[in-house]
Amino acid sequence: MRRADRLFDIIQRLRVARGPLTAAAIAEQLEVTVRTVYRDIAALQARRVPIEGAAGIGYVLRRGFDLPPLMFTTEEIDAIATGVRLLRRLRDPKLQDAADSVLAKIATALPDALRGHLLDVPLYVSSGSAAPAEGVDLAEVRSAISAARKLRIAYLDGQGRRSQRTIWPIAMAYYVDVTLIAAWCELRNDFRHFRVDRIVRSTTLDERFPAEHGKLLADWLALPKDREALAH
Repeated sequence: MRRADRLFDIIQRLRVARGPLTAAAIAEQLEVTVRTVYRDIAALQARRVPIEGAAGIGYVLRRGFDLPPLMFTTEEIDAIATGVRLLRRLRDPKLQDAADSVLAKIATALPDALRGHLLDVPLYVSSGSAAPAEGVDLAEVRSAISAARKLRIAYLDGQGRRSQRTIWPIAMAYYVDVTLIAAWCELRNDFRHFRVDRIVRSTTLDERFPAEHGKLLADWLALPKDREALAH
């Protein structure tokens, strides 16, 4: 672990601690020596980080202190960059645009050295094989899920048979090769998964469905693990 990352980690641990943390406890958590922790604490105090305490007693971070925003470790930057690349697999243009916007905002706020690492991190993700959604706007589906609004869809099943469905969308399930909408189907009176690439047309209705404080989602999550078998 780089020293800068370790200093950041010490501050974070002191911020969330409910009481004084001894150097020994910090050393065990960071897998370093107690002597290293003493040096790091002294370095932070020299930089006017308001850490109070003493050896053998423990250390606390004075209330009201906060780190400058967007102080990430290199591993956190790797996670952000990889996550944005993974989003390209989802074939959700507006979600991808939002991710690129977040990446740009983070890059603007980072120091030069970390900005270069974020933009040029040598971590690559395959594009995946999910078919694009042409008959439905995935941003509208996500909005319908949040607002508990019903969708009216024209759907083609695996045999090419077309049907009209009114569904209660409760979740999106993104796989490498397919994206599914998890929903309660009024036609089948049961949970079903709908492949977005088989939706011919979709309309968000004004009518809302009973969210019941998350009960519908909880019932779906309680289904067997092979939930994708519900897709058709």
